[in-house]
Amino acid sequence: MLDMLKKTETIKKAYWPVVIAIFGATTVMLFVYAPVEETMGPVQKIFYIHLPSAICTFLACMVSFIAAVGYLWQRKMFWDDLSAAAAKVAVLLCTVVLLTGMVWGHAAWGRWWTFQSPRLVFSLLLWLLYVVYIVLRASTGSGSKRAIISAVYSVAAFLDVPLVWLSVRLIPDPVHPASVTMTDAMRHTLLAWFIPVTLLTIGLIIAGKNRHRRLRERELLNHTESTWTVAPAEPIASEHCNEQADNDA
Repeated sequence: MLDMLKKTETIKKAYWPVVIAIFGATTVMLFVYAPVEETMGPVQKIFYIHLPSAICTFLACMVSFIAAVGYLWQRKMFWDDLSAAAAKVAVLLCTVVLLTGMVWGHAAWGRWWTFQSPRLVFSLLLWLLYVVYIVLRASTGSGSKRAIISAVYSVAAFLDVPLVWLSVRLIPDPVHPASVTMTDAMRHTLLAWFIPVTLLTIGLIIAGKNRHRRLRERELLNHTESTWTVAPAEPIASEHCNEQADNDA
């Protein structure tokens, strides 16, 4: 048991340095190994960040959805912490997707945004849905009430994920290219970028879950302390009244 705890601590300490190192290596691949695309030029390299971020956005949304279902099924706060953390990571990654897509679009189409693209519209809707999740959760209070409302909303918000996916596969898009021609070096670089982005996603979700657990435990502790502070006041007051009554007698 002690050896397992030591290994876990070692993994925790090494995790983020490893992620940073892999990001450094893939960044070198992006600028040095991957060639410049003939049509788009250097701005095409943003694709290596854009696509892994988009896939990992779906991953974070799926984790939030599964955790929400888990909470509604088991009513364990572990699931609520995990769902909330994954939803926040989904917002972060979807922001990266939208920003990198806008940079790409400005270079390719001469404008930052267009509502003619179903992918862009559904992606923006996905971002808005999970931003609303964060706002709704922050304004709902605490405890099981917040967890239930958040879980139900997370399940509903996830319905947009298949719409984004289907819009890429089935709906004709007059703006986005149907396919991207890539050399072997480009494919290798793209696949390599999935590693650090996926590790970043997993690490942020786990760190966020632990943070939510600590915040929840702190809320419970503060509530308990406030209850103990108020409760003894009543006997003291009654004793004072008894003493006053004895004096009057």
